[in-house]
Amino acid sequence: MCSAMGSRGPVPKRSDQRRRTNQDEMPIASAPAARKVTVPAAARTWHPIAKRWYLSLRSSGQSQFYESSDWMQAYVAAEVLSRLLSVPDKTPAMLFTAWSAESARLLVTEGDRRRLRIELEREGHADKDEEAAVAIMADYRDKHAQ
Repeated sequence: MCSAMGSRGPVPKRSDQRRRTNQDEMPIASAPAARKVTVPAAARTWHPIAKRWYLSLRSSGQSQFYESSDWMQAYVAAEVLSRLLSVPDKTPAMLFTAWSAESARLLVTEGDRRRLRIELEREGHADKDEEAAVAIMADYRDKHAQ
């Protein structure tokens, strides 16, 4: 994967943990989303873990950004995972690496999402007082670290 996609380096902090004064380097291009997104059904023949992984994407927050092509990519990744799990002793490492890369492209983990500046918020989960306390302590630490 290329570094322009934000796939390398450490996972960035969440936006509420960053103090940034400069502008973002790259403007965001946008286009209208598809009017209808088709989500393929999970294959009956898939390994149970691959099926659970695929079905978990439907209830994951990042899937609201998925287009039909993303769902097909997820379908292929689930097929690859199913084959990996069906013969674990003969699994080529390159196949697992390919599956892992596809998983990252689908923004499956929080680190994958943060690299592309996508954050999921749980309702009622943020504690503003705690966030303020953390910011105050960070400022105090920065002032006295010199």
